Amino acid sequence: MARYTVVAMPGDGVGKIVLPEALRVLEAVGFDAEYVHADVGWECWINEGNPLPERTVELLAEHRLGLFGAITSKPKREAAAELRPELRDRGLTYFSPIVGMRQRFGLDVCIRPCRSFPGNPLNFVRRAAGDGIEEPKVDAVVFRQNTEGLYAGIEWTDPPQEVVAALARHPRWAAFADVPKQDVALSVRVFTRRACRRIVEAAFRYARKHGYGSVTICEKPNVLRETSGMLEEIGQEVAADFPGIALRSTNIDAQMMWLTKNPEHYEVLVAGNLFGDIVSDAFAGLVGGLGFACSANIGDEVAVFEPTHGSAPKYAELEPSIVNPIAMILSAVMMLDHVGEDDKAQRIRTAIADVVAEGRVRTYDMMRIPGGSDALSRGAASTREMTDAILARL
Repeated sequence: MARYTVVAMPGDGVGKIVLPEALRVLEAVGFDAEYVHADVGWECWINEGNPLPERTVELLAEHRLGLFGAITSKPKREAAAELRPELRDRGLTYFSPIVGMRQRFGLDVCIRPCRSFPGNPLNFVRRAAGDGIEEPKVDAVVFRQNTEGLYAGIEWTDPPQEVVAALARHPRWAAFADVPKQDVALSVRVFTRRACRRIVEAAFRYARKHGYGSVTICEKPNVLRETSGMLEEIGQEVAADFPGIALRSTNIDAQMMWLTKNPEHYEVLVAGNLFGDIVSDAFAGLVGGLGFACSANIGDEVAVFEPTHGSAPKYAELEPSIVNPIAMILSAVMMLDHVGEDDKAQRIRTAIADVVAEGRVRTYDMMRIPGGSDALSRGAASTREMTDAILARL
């Protein structure tokens, strides 16, 4: 029997392309695993009315490790219109299966490393003194609280009367008192002390283990005084147990400006669900974009690893495929880190770094050309060719 069993969930679009490439790399590096396919995503929604079937949930509960490709997600009305006719008008509502996994298994710690590879033509550069150009090293790791905040799914359009009545007790609701409730849409931002403490402690432990000197809380406590304020308060409590690691604070809007001025000043960052999503994508844009953006979703028992890009349906049908598999491969590397296969993880990271630095093999995004059927004729590497180059380095 293999040492590990991994639930492989390709999902939609390019997820079905990049996940097999990551498995090729895992096999080449000698990862002793069996892969169990699981259905998830848009086809499950259309045919079953559930993008996260219970059979997939059961596989994750049993094996506790998952690799996830990508999903297609559409607005409420469009999603309902694509259901099979016999499933319509049953009150079914589409929800993101990855959000469902996070909440079902308590995958509350999301880790999104944003590290630049030397030689990547997509790396952030800026003007230096004397009209020169400098390329700062970006090495930021975002810890995003994954199950609460505005992504908790507590929402209404035309909220129940008891919800409106409860809100009416708040003095700020007076500005909305004359609005008919059918014209009101609400999303509730929920933070709990337990979840805040878990994400902050995870960030500080990571900083200590990997030699980072600072943890930055990236929120908006001057406006969102209760929720952002709670995360900041707990950050101060936890920081007392980690002497030598500085605790900093930035507002999310100011952070968007500063990360394009001095991104090298930031190391480990912590944020709630929405702001963590924003700041991690922003940092990813400085190190190559979504083709390099990997992530981990970690709970007490189950962990799921995924690239942060979407299903990119306009590229999914191209043959050969042109999408960059590195984000998916790096997500698999994070899985190796999680199970303690550190040497194998480092071998793959080194192989990717060597391929990027050499510059002979570059996907269309790395060449800064439009994606399309002519990308390969213009010199871009296919998805498989990029993986082959990484395998050759291994």
